[in-house]
Amino acid sequence: MDFQQKENYTFDDLAEIVKILRAPGGCPWDMAQTHKSIRSNFIEETYEAIEAIDTDDKELLKEELGDVLLQVALHAEMEREINSFDINDVCDGICKKLIVRHPHVFGDKSAENADQALTNWDEVKMKTKSQTTQTQAMQSVSKALPSLMRSEKVQKKAAKCGFDWDSVDGALDSLYQECGELKEAIKNNDAENQYEELGDVLFSVVNVSRFLKIDSEKALYDACDKFINRFSKVESLAAERGIDMKTASLEKLDSLWDEVKLTQKNFTEEN
Repeated sequence: MDFQQKENYTFDDLAEIVKILRAPGGCPWDMAQTHKSIRSNFIEETYEAIEAIDTDDKELLKEELGDVLLQVALHAEMEREINSFDINDVCDGICKKLIVRHPHVFGDKSAENADQALTNWDEVKMKTKSQTTQTQAMQSVSKALPSLMRSEKVQKKAAKCGFDWDSVDGALDSLYQECGELKEAIKNNDAENQYEELGDVLFSVVNVSRFLKIDSEKALYDACDKFINRFSKVESLAAERGIDMKTASLEKLDSLWDEVKLTQKNFTEEN
């Protein structure tokens, strides 16, 4: 094999290694992969990088960013093999995009703060993508995004043309209204309408979080962790008191939940 091992490798070396893995005589697994077969790998590696960020683990972040970079290199190599584009074309494209979308750095526009810089970015983005309406901008938001994240992006684009509440109060009123409509759909045993109204409730919740400048995806993530933590303590408490959770009444389990919740609240206040 014509490959020289080194003490330290560069991005070009990564591209070359991937090329070797995919070439005849390389790795059978790598050779068998397609864009779609490793689609979930890309998602998984990205989320693992996010976890490294959330836990402030620098060494893990370095490793996980490498795994994400490998996914980029693999997809680019697949296209190089059919003479479509290669990793250099990918780099060329993102470099040109960054230059064009930062006219306040590489051009004659100005940006005194992050909001102005983002405005410049969005204006150039719409122009380069030939988008003339906010509807087109909304339609360009990836449907593969987690739905809470997609909802927030869509709402922000609607707000750019004035289609938004004046304050969080309006968003809250809309949430209450949607909850009422869901309650009515449940009362009427209307399954199709229940589905639609539940979607409206979730969309309205994201609207509220946007006004509060809360990342709804992260808030729900933390809520899951909080639930698991409390449930664990309820389960332990039930075991200590000889309570069978599978046969205990909901009222009994709810009282254990409230007890754990109160204990955690008191601990938080004391600390």
